[in-house]
Amino acid sequence: MNNLAIQAKNIGKQYHIAKERRKYTTLRDVLTEKTKAPFRRAYNLLHGQASGAAELDEIFWALRDIDFEVKEGEVVGLIGRNGAGKSTLLKLLSRITEPTEGVIRLRGRVGSLLEVGTGFHQELTGRENVYLNGAILGMQREEITRQFDAIVSFAEVEKFIDTPVKHYSSGMRVRLAFAVAAHLNPEILLVDEVLAVGDARFQRKCLNQMQTVGQSGRTVIFVSHNMSTITRLCERTILLEDGRIAADGPAHQIVAQYMASGSGTSAERVWRNPVRAPGAEVARLRAARVRDDQGRVSATIDIRRPLTLEMEYDVLRGGYILLPHFHFYNEEGITLFTSVDLDPEWRQRVRPDGRYTSVVEIPANFLAEGSFFVRASLITLEPTIVQFTEPDVVAFHVVDSMDGDSARGDWAGPLNGVVRPRLTWRTQLSPD
Repeated sequence: MNNLAIQAKNIGKQYHIAKERRKYTTLRDVLTEKTKAPFRRAYNLLHGQASGAAELDEIFWALRDIDFEVKEGEVVGLIGRNGAGKSTLLKLLSRITEPTEGVIRLRGRVGSLLEVGTGFHQELTGRENVYLNGAILGMQREEITRQFDAIVSFAEVEKFIDTPVKHYSSGMRVRLAFAVAAHLNPEILLVDEVLAVGDARFQRKCLNQMQTVGQSGRTVIFVSHNMSTITRLCERTILLEDGRIAADGPAHQIVAQYMASGSGTSAERVWRNPVRAPGAEVARLRAARVRDDQGRVSATIDIRRPLTLEMEYDVLRGGYILLPHFHFYNEEGITLFTSVDLDPEWRQRVRPDGRYTSVVEIPANFLAEGSFFVRASLITLEPTIVQFTEPDVVAFHVVDSMDGDSARGDWAGPLNGVVRPRLTWRTQLSPD
């Protein structure tokens, strides 16, 4: 196991799911059931039936045949749709639960940030929780003390560090939990979707800190549904499908494969329940869509055809000037451009409350082939307040055909760049 931080061999995790569970809602129900039980058992014996048949469990494999190795200092992304087994694998690596089969070998202290703030003791102060979490990680008190000021400063909880955590807001707990995990220097750090919490400013701060962690030589396993974050932080990515490893390789290649399979971020995102929709007091996001030139929701776009991005949102409180906008990223997490709403109908005009749909068109032969991710945002102007900013709200894949009428012409090889305009050329033969 030279230079290996993590080694997983033939890992499987099995759960038992009850097919049927009797529910007793009142004391009377419980007593009635107990009275009937002896007669039911006698009936089952007379008719040759198993008395426990209704309680049989169904076996479910959350993970199966998982084999991989991670070298010391590697930052590895872990992606897959919901239910693929990502969180289960992190729980096995963090020793929260044991595998049903197989062996996991870890070299170094493991720090995990699986569900932000769940490791805190609510009756202890922020200061006491920092030292408690450090001790759980196996850190010496002197090590924790050296990092303590940096943790508190990063979390922005200086005024409340000696207040019991039960009095913290959810945002304060998030900030402190991340700061502890990122600053206490375990050799192996397991992170599950932590950058999806907090406001946009703190998310950027976490992302920058994660880059610092990755460059410090520590081993990181990072789970996220944010593909641009995966490609920005990780050189290597593992794709899980139905509890098995479907692919393992360079991050941008695996992300492209994930997107092309249709399992990744989709071309449409809708919030049916407005309570769960991103938003603030003035506006709330309700849906985002990618449409092809026929108006169909589509995750695959022909490079020779235009596409439109659609943002549907509720204005809850009228009287504000709004600025909807989209940010576009490629597979490597590079920001390509930002497009803001320039519709003269509403520019510099206050809007009444109601349901709005803002649409922007991207022309044909503009983007290169590949996968693209979109962030939908909306702010108020005067004053400038972010109402929502939703990363990777939709995604799409641009396909460049070999028909000869795209920007590649008769060239079938790779063409570098993030844009691929079909420009007008003129060639003249000069006479001798």
